[in-house]
Amino acid sequence: MLKFILKRMAYGSLVILGVLIVVFFLFQALPGDPVAMMAGQRTDVSTREAIAKDFGLDKSLPVQLVLYMKDLSPIAIYEDTPENQAKYDYSVLTNLGDNVLVAKTPYLRRSFQTNKRVDEIIIENLEGTLWLAFVAMLFATGVGILFGLIAALKQNTFWDHALVSLSVIGISAPSFVAAIIISIVFGYYLADYTGLNMTGQLWVTDPIYGRELHLENIILPAFTLGIRPLAIITQLTRSSMLDVLSQDYIRTAHAKGLNFYVIVVKHALKNALNPVITAVSGWLASLMAGAFFVEVIFNWKGLGWVTIKSVETKDFPVVMGATLFVALIFVVVNIIVDILYAATDPRIRLSD
Repeated sequence: MLKFILKRMAYGSLVILGVLIVVFFLFQALPGDPVAMMAGQRTDVSTREAIAKDFGLDKSLPVQLVLYMKDLSPIAIYEDTPENQAKYDYSVLTNLGDNVLVAKTPYLRRSFQTNKRVDEIIIENLEGTLWLAFVAMLFATGVGILFGLIAALKQNTFWDHALVSLSVIGISAPSFVAAIIISIVFGYYLADYTGLNMTGQLWVTDPIYGRELHLENIILPAFTLGIRPLAIITQLTRSSMLDVLSQDYIRTAHAKGLNFYVIVVKHALKNALNPVITAVSGWLASLMAGAFFVEVIFNWKGLGWVTIKSVETKDFPVVMGATLFVALIFVVVNIIVDILYAATDPRIRLSD
């Protein structure tokens, strides 16, 4: 089991490394002068040179990549100066002559626009995305299982065809298109009936009452984000239920005269949920990535919102940091899921 876990972590590290290299060179190829973004157009040459030296922008691309990887590494070697201590906030592990081996949190550089640390920007905006992804997944799981169960029990009827057709539409519709339609219809034209807004935040600061929780503002973006996983969970539940309902032990339960709902809920549904759990476990990270355009359309200030705004202003460190963070979430979730599978099914470890 330990060998299996170490191998999965090694694969995950390679994926992160690949994403890091691709993201770095991708943004280096985009137009724009990072020094001018940070210093402004009217600053003197010496100021620009100092900024370029501080960020390593005066060096070749391979050297810049090495420096960026060094900043991201939790263990690195630096010259022990007050400037480096303030910049990286490290703890010295051992002295190496003029340099020191240090332990630190990954340094994602600073925003070109605000000069704020990228990790602080990510942490400040992460809560909104996590709540949005969690509520969307909760909605998709509950309603998707219900729809899949109804479709399986009403096979080849109007309800079955209707739910399957709706799930196909849900899978096919791009999230940004669905977000625009849902925002306009339910947040504008039907706002008097729904009581919902086209845009809004989970927490709203009122000048009199202070910070207030507005749960109604999460309904439309969470519904939009949950449409695709809901459709997939509906089809998975339906397919799995139909397979379980055809098993011998279900026919035996019917022959014994057990209550229909006891058979469905206690025996069939419990065994049919395994593939659904598999899908749900891997969807949370996907929803965080899928939330980017949904957040912008609903003006929901989360990680996706700040990333898209950073793309518009060419604030590359923020975009690169957010991209690497989402990639890390993907890798960590997949490793955890693989470990859980291996713990419950030894055949996975043996086949590996």
